[in-house]
Amino acid sequence: MDWNDLRYFVSVAEQGSTLKAGRALHVSQTTVARRIAALEEAIGLSLFERRAAGYALTPDGEDLLRHARQVSAAAEQFAQAAGSRTRDLSGTVRLTTQDIFMVLLSPMLRDLHQRHPDILIEFDEGQQMRDLGAGEADIALRSVADLQGGGIVGRRLCNDDWTLYCSREYADANGVPSTREELKKHAFIGGGGGGLWKAYSAWLDDLGLQEQVIMHHGSATGMLSAIRSGLGIAVLPTILADAQPDLVRCIPPKTHHKRSLWLLTHERVRHTPRVRAVIDFLYERLSNHVRMLEAREAA
Repeated sequence: MDWNDLRYFVSVAEQGSTLKAGRALHVSQTTVARRIAALEEAIGLSLFERRAAGYALTPDGEDLLRHARQVSAAAEQFAQAAGSRTRDLSGTVRLTTQDIFMVLLSPMLRDLHQRHPDILIEFDEGQQMRDLGAGEADIALRSVADLQGGGIVGRRLCNDDWTLYCSREYADANGVPSTREELKKHAFIGGGGGGLWKAYSAWLDDLGLQEQVIMHHGSATGMLSAIRSGLGIAVLPTILADAQPDLVRCIPPKTHHKRSLWLLTHERVRHTPRVRAVIDFLYERLSNHVRMLEAREAA
């Protein structure tokens, strides 16, 4: 039995004819008559007597009409509940990224709260990469060379370029190095934690700059703080540092690394209203930020 046919049954019983029921349901009279016949065949009972004046309920039809109305009411309640959930922009969204990007995201998350005050953001800025597939986070702002993992989907933002920066105060006092030999005359801040320090350290080794490191920080935000204090030079992502008026880029970034910055989520939660709202909001703001930096550099 096609449960949808109960709509036609209830409408014909209430309207008294297939013509009026068709008008009420916005379908043809032929469709209504065909669906009533299909329902009667499926259940093995005659629900109506076909008369010149219209359709009259049989005794079986009268007995079953109450149940059909209950099913129709339950279906309407189900549709309303489902619609409410698709419009529900409340609940918790877990967002994970490297700690350095918290500096970039914080003003955006403030604006996100103003737009969607019922969404609670749980922000994870730890060094460990969270597993979106296992449900450890809903959204990740992540630097990757290629997308890996079943069900991972996302939106690309830009190349994830990093290079050396110092504060304007440091530049005024010590100058801005632009060659390898000039870099050897400056103080460097090391650290950054996890995979960042591994790559950063290898790069310093390659340039013969390890002996210039005067302090280590366990996080990238710690390095940013040390740079701003005028202590020395350190590596930072261009998407963050190029927008900071108190920082000066020392050398151009390497651009052949093939790593990009992505907003990622899992297929399982991508259509959840609150997750979709956060992704759409952050993608819009981050894309605008990237375009602003590109326009500034082009100028």
